[in-house]
Amino acid sequence: MNIMNKVTWQTMKGNKRRTLVTIIGVIISVAMITAVSTLGVSFMDLMKRQTIAEEGNWHILFKNVNKKQLEAIQKDDNTETVLLSRDIGYALLEGSTNENKPYLFVKEYDQEAFSDFPIDLIEGRLPESPNELVISEHIESNGGVHFDIGETITIGVGHRVYAGADEHYDGHLNQNNPFINDDGETETLKHVMPKTYTIVGIMKRPSWEPSWAPGYTVISFLDESSLNENEKINVSVVLKNVRQSIFTDTEQFADKLGISQDSVSYHTDLLRYYGVMENDGIRTTLISLSSIIMAIIIIGSVSLIYNAFAISVSERSKYLGMLASIGATKKQKRNSVFFEGTVIGIISIPLGILFGLIGIGITFHYINSLIQGSFGIDESLKIVVTPWSILISVALSVVTIALSLYIPARRASKISAIDAIRQSHEIELTRKTVKTSKLVRKIFCIEAEIALKNLKRNKRRYIATIFSLVISIVLFLSVTFFIDQLKTGMNFTNNGSNADLTISFSSYLTEDEAKGVEQMVSTIASLDTVTEYNFIQTFTKYTSANVQLLPDYLKESISNNDSFEYIVRFYVMQDEKLTEFAKEIGIDSNLPFDDKRMGAIVIDRMPYWDDEERRYVERPLIEANVGDRLDIYHDHVESGEKINLGSIEIIALTNKLPLGIQATGPGNLDIIISKQTMERLLNNLALENTPLNTSLYLKSSDSLKTEKNIEELEENDVEYDLYNYYYSKKQNDQVLLVFKVFTYGFIILITLISVANIINTLTTSIGLRRREFAMLRSIGMTPKSFNKMIRYESMFYGIKALAYGLPISIAIMLLMHRAMIESFMFPFRLPWVNLGIVVGSVFLIVTLIMLYSSGKMKKDNIIDALKQENI
Repeated sequence: MNIMNKVTWQTMKGNKRRTLVTIIGVIISVAMITAVSTLGVSFMDLMKRQTIAEEGNWHILFKNVNKKQLEAIQKDDNTETVLLSRDIGYALLEGSTNENKPYLFVKEYDQEAFSDFPIDLIEGRLPESPNELVISEHIESNGGVHFDIGETITIGVGHRVYAGADEHYDGHLNQNNPFINDDGETETLKHVMPKTYTIVGIMKRPSWEPSWAPGYTVISFLDESSLNENEKINVSVVLKNVRQSIFTDTEQFADKLGISQDSVSYHTDLLRYYGVMENDGIRTTLISLSSIIMAIIIIGSVSLIYNAFAISVSERSKYLGMLASIGATKKQKRNSVFFEGTVIGIISIPLGILFGLIGIGITFHYINSLIQGSFGIDESLKIVVTPWSILISVALSVVTIALSLYIPARRASKISAIDAIRQSHEIELTRKTVKTSKLVRKIFCIEAEIALKNLKRNKRRYIATIFSLVISIVLFLSVTFFIDQLKTGMNFTNNGSNADLTISFSSYLTEDEAKGVEQMVSTIASLDTVTEYNFIQTFTKYTSANVQLLPDYLKESISNNDSFEYIVRFYVMQDEKLTEFAKEIGIDSNLPFDDKRMGAIVIDRMPYWDDEERRYVERPLIEANVGDRLDIYHDHVESGEKINLGSIEIIALTNKLPLGIQATGPGNLDIIISKQTMERLLNNLALENTPLNTSLYLKSSDSLKTEKNIEELEENDVEYDLYNYYYSKKQNDQVLLVFKVFTYGFIILITLISVANIINTLTTSIGLRRREFAMLRSIGMTPKSFNKMIRYESMFYGIKALAYGLPISIAIMLLMHRAMIESFMFPFRLPWVNLGIVVGSVFLIVTLIMLYSSGKMKKDNIIDALKQENI
């Protein structure tokens, strides 16, 4: 160790408090970088494991593959494992009490598939030969049919065929097609063959079985050795290396083997957690957004560490000047700062990585119970540390420290001996430098003028503090906006039903049936597990809109001044639910029931997937205003006559959707009206000309229990179809939950870093001004005037920081929004709530910190403070 490094080391040990503050600043920065990278990797690992637990471990599925094609798939260089399966068909379940689930659905798996597909065995064992069977416990709990392990059953297995098949549709049905048994529409079993099985085990209902599936899944054994050359099976492939090129590679591979592209599907739910997506636009968007947010994190870290080193150099300037006076060169002084940074980095980077991992581990420990207790997530968050994540953390930390050291090191090398010893290089006292406007003293007082002069005379420290505040503002607003953008994008892609269960009734109800339905709705709504419900009747009519009411993209579809015909779907809600919704969107709750107006609430904007643009877009459906009227007519199919039903008035435009209502997209209008308005519209039409689709939509705390309770109701004489979206929504809900935990944890982390940054900078800045404050007190400044000066300094800091921080943040928000446009097109909206939080927080935090720090100075002895050269 050379003499300069020894002197630097002694100085660091001599000023332990400042060295410790610098080390802590670097540790916080490294811990933040480590936490973010580890959190991301661990989050992806959790979702991989959860998806595998629910849907199986496979990447590509080839359907209807023969033995020769199977051998080619097995020999492919990128194939790790193949899982074989086959759908045998459906068999009538004798004695089933569930009219919508009258079948057994027989499926076969080979030994590998039993290992990698989610089969949760309750008792017994898995099949080991083609004549053995594992049945679902759902057969007894839902269908009312009991089987014992060891029992032998003979069933007739065939294929479901829709009776309405024609030359365009072969009529074959699968588990995604509900049971068809309506008037005029039926299904049958064809090619039925008897099969005998011995039941060897009972499993839980498979998570991948749709709630509306007509068959209870039962599983037998697939013996690969018994396959002949022409038998067709399904092959699920686990790849050795999952790459973004999987889609083009598989397409070429399938063509080579003569496998139709329609017979190839991908495990998209699992692949996206490898970072592989079929939609390149969404992938590009996520990479762009992640790059922006990582850049912001690095800038925040640089700010935190830079301030620590800049203050350290400022404090050590006198000793650096003394070294210069005895012959130290610029290079030696610069290397002295780099040596300090190296020592601090060697100490801080390992500790930062360790504390980052410990912090994430503690966070996971406390949130795992929340995650596992919500939406049926079975897997837990585990810390996943990869060599790449550690290397990235170390590399980013080294780069961050190097960037943070550059300016302080240059500044240290330029300090002259005389300036450093006199301590005059930090202070600028020229008339021009500290000149302030006369209005400041007139509007405020002399304390405000002194406060402003204090800031101007020490510009470097002032700029460092402002920079710290600006970075904190930008960090918070950018991260919260980033999270809001991702949530908006997730809402775009999750545009299915917003209900947990749907109960659909007949479109043509007699008076007695209608009363039965009302009674059933009342009973269901009172169930303990039902948290929210909405009973809705819908019917469809038409309206013609002139060109002034059309969005630009619809104007292109008409010529000259022709009108455009909208398909209008009317939603009729119960009075109390409509009143609640009116209040929610901020209108007078009496408006929808005004007979003279015939008021209507129009859904005027919605997100949807645009096939031409290959992205999600949010566009206006109509360019109407509140108060506009729409003429509604009925298109009589037989006569071709258009019957005018009357005019409705738009009393509100909204993009909020009540429970159960799904907007239908461009060229359609979704309109919410009262029952009275419906009766007036349909007054001159026979009811049979307007079928009313009647449905009950439910939110439930336990969808499966609610479904069971509904099926056990006494009002079973009412015909209905029940759809439980539990399994289809389960994964989306899990993703949203973990995403919220991840993002809100990230917001808290960023907020703490920002506040730490501000506290570190301001407390140190105030601490370095002990002599200055003592001098002001020595010439007669009263405590009251001193407090006023501090408050004004806080105000000037806040105003200046916001003047820079808000425009920079908005510019970054626009940049993020532009990145989102690649996949999601929606208007840019400023986060006014977050902006308000930032404005209030900046003034509050700055004021509290400055008052606290300066309050400690009041206890100092004036003589001792004037003699002291640094903190």
